[in-house]
Amino acid sequence: MSGPLEGIRVLEVAMYGFVPSAGAVLGEWGAEVIKVEHAVTGDPQRGLRQTGLLRVEGDPNPNIEHANRGKRSIGLDMSVPEGKEVLLELAKRADVFLTSFLPGHRQKFGIDVEDIRAVNPKIIYARGSALGPRGEESVKGGYDMTAFWCRAGTARTITPPDTPGMVGPPGPAYGDTISGTNLAGGIAAALLKRERTGEPSVVDVSLLGSGLWALGHTVALTNYLGERMEAFPPGTQGSPFNPLVGLYPTADDRYISFVMMQPTKFWADVCRHMDLEDLIDDPRFATAEAIAENTATANEILTEAMQKRTLPEWSERFTTLAGPWAPVQDTLQAAQDSQIRANEYLVQAGEMELVSNPVQFDVAAPSTGPAPGFAEQTDDILQELGLDWDRIIELKTAGAVT
Repeated sequence: MSGPLEGIRVLEVAMYGFVPSAGAVLGEWGAEVIKVEHAVTGDPQRGLRQTGLLRVEGDPNPNIEHANRGKRSIGLDMSVPEGKEVLLELAKRADVFLTSFLPGHRQKFGIDVEDIRAVNPKIIYARGSALGPRGEESVKGGYDMTAFWCRAGTARTITPPDTPGMVGPPGPAYGDTISGTNLAGGIAAALLKRERTGEPSVVDVSLLGSGLWALGHTVALTNYLGERMEAFPPGTQGSPFNPLVGLYPTADDRYISFVMMQPTKFWADVCRHMDLEDLIDDPRFATAEAIAENTATANEILTEAMQKRTLPEWSERFTTLAGPWAPVQDTLQAAQDSQIRANEYLVQAGEMELVSNPVQFDVAAPSTGPAPGFAEQTDDILQELGLDWDRIIELKTAGAVT
């Protein structure tokens, strides 16, 4: 089955996680993505082996695979005139030019909007930045930790009061991946506009803007009230007014999350599933007001009851529970979740399983492949441009390509 972007060509001049992850999404939607890497050093992400306490040795390297699945790689030095010539030839044939380069570097290498549009007036020009395309700081770089996590507000919002420092992101490329998906969506919309009107667009997405958007509900709420959202201390129950919103420990030291926003609607059903039938008609829990007043008592009762069975036992019993609930899982556990497997949210990409992009078309998982080796398809791509072997050897001798 072909993807919705079948036939679309993307030329990616980008590094690290953010913008390349947009290319990965476009590739899973059916586009052909050519990744341009420096002829000598390649994408610096290839050298990332240590992330937190985890270290990867050898290949494949998940740190490069996640954002570069299914692409083809050409090693190219844009600072060499012959390399720049090859880049522009590729741009002539592309529908999308995708870059993470800062304004100064785009101008230095002659790959800014006007430069690329000079050879391809109809190309979609897409930029991923740290801090957006306007303002005094638009020329500065950044990472998801700085722009997405810290500056946009997430770190401070989820760090409990009086906690030294901050709570960090849950893993590498967290903000990068979210922002990259936003950028891919913007590019898809720009392609639709071009098809309908003939007009190409310049698409901008920043880590800062994506981080703010992810926290948009909180920003609206706190700005309206003029009050800061404070995080609950770790391990707290949840809602102080609703015992059916919060965490409960199981007998095997796991946790189950209840999120039932209408306690009176679900109270009787929860009681039946947890062998607490005698509490169904208890006046302490008969109305929303009564439940709110007696939340602490209900918390104690539910905690004691939940600790009588293991998570697998509760999971089987809760298959018929009407209200929303979920086991608290780490990523190893999530990867084995039957619902995740049923929806093919992990796909095989060469030797590795990778999380697929979250958009599916026609109820099918996207097909993808492994990330390319550094400059792996250079010769093939040059031949597709119509260059013969004599010319390819000349380019290699000049240091224009790898």
